[in-house]
Amino acid sequence: MSHNVRKIAHPALVIIGILLIASNLRAPITGLGPILDFISHDLGLSATQAGMLTTLPLLAFAIFSPISSGLARKMGLEPSLMIALVLVAAGIVVRSSGSTSMLFLGTCIIGVGIAIGNVLLPSLLKRDFPTQVPTLTAVYVLVMGIGSTLSSSSAIPLFNLAEKLHITAIPNWAFSLAGVIIFPALSILVWLPQLSGHTRPAADTADIDSHSYLWRSAAAWQVTIFLGLNSFIMYIFISWLPSILIDNGYTENQAGYIHGILQLSTAIPALVLIPLMAKMKDKRGMSVAMAVLSFVGILGLLFMPQHAIVWVIAFGFSCGGGFILGLSFVGIRTHDAHQAAALSGMAQCMGYLLAATGPIIFGSLHEMTGSWHVPLIMTAGVCVIWALLALFAGRSHVIVRTKSGKDIIIDDTEQQTHSHPHTDVHAEIEQLKAELKRITKERDQLKNTLENKQ
Repeated sequence: MSHNVRKIAHPALVIIGILLIASNLRAPITGLGPILDFISHDLGLSATQAGMLTTLPLLAFAIFSPISSGLARKMGLEPSLMIALVLVAAGIVVRSSGSTSMLFLGTCIIGVGIAIGNVLLPSLLKRDFPTQVPTLTAVYVLVMGIGSTLSSSSAIPLFNLAEKLHITAIPNWAFSLAGVIIFPALSILVWLPQLSGHTRPAADTADIDSHSYLWRSAAAWQVTIFLGLNSFIMYIFISWLPSILIDNGYTENQAGYIHGILQLSTAIPALVLIPLMAKMKDKRGMSVAMAVLSFVGILGLLFMPQHAIVWVIAFGFSCGGGFILGLSFVGIRTHDAHQAAALSGMAQCMGYLLAATGPIIFGSLHEMTGSWHVPLIMTAGVCVIWALLALFAGRSHVIVRTKSGKDIIIDDTEQQTHSHPHTDVHAEIEQLKAELKRITKERDQLKNTLENKQ
């Protein structure tokens, strides 16, 4: 997506706005896990129906991620991000009304808002701060983790506060869910000044190649499924970790606290891995290590739940690291911003569709077996597949297209730079030649006309 280059009047305010928007991209979902049992009991939800509360946002991510770029093309990035914040706020209000139908409807609305923010916030970062993308990305992912940690850790205290205050207008769990309204409310206030001076999209934005050939690329699918499996595992534990802990003897407060630790541990890799990634061209070893760490964390939680904090930190670090690595693969495996945007849209669409099945499958297995052993073993098996896929997704090969536009070639990054110029470069050169030829022809015609008149 290309946008007009602009001079930023107040870059610090823009950065604060970006970070506040980032705080909304996970917190409204993670605050649900610690009180999921209370919601299920109050509304009579089955384990499968409860799992749907985490699945619905993922489905919204999958459906609306490809649409988000079109919204930005028509309205600009700043207004589109404001729409995302308003949708998140509206969804929180609807979800907190206390009824089953509003709970599911509000969850869907929140998912749409987060989907728009997920896709467009990195684009804004790249446009306004192109030389600071790695640093700001690290901080941005860290803020996502902090926001989700605050949401998870405060869920049970807010639930208890509602009980102490004898609030009867809405259930205690609804009051707890409403607490995260602070995130979009504050973000909207800070982001309002950006609407007055926002930059309209460039005229050529609508003409960007759809890069539909990526759907026929094995490399594109490797990156997509890598991210999908990472999210598949992560969202299972966002949904079900508190329930697993409570069934293993932890109190609701302890489960909520450990769930918050899970969210915070997903943010730590943003500070640890990004400096290492700049020094390591081949990301396969690091990617496999994340999958193995996740495998160890799940088995530890299964066989030694008394040390849950250790296993949750290991698991959270691996999923956070896998997420950052997966995002980096989108840049590593592509040639330019347009191709990267297309691969990102594909990865988010299909990856979140895969991830959406995780909480439902996990909850259904628990319901059928009456224990957490089978679903946890299933999740550990997915980690093995994730590790094997990392050997392919983490390669430093670039996806390029042949001149025919039909075939896919995967070449090493350095060799590609010298031996296979990208077709977009060829096209630009040909356009420049054609334009020069046209101008020369018009000049000659004008010259002949003037000479004939004389």
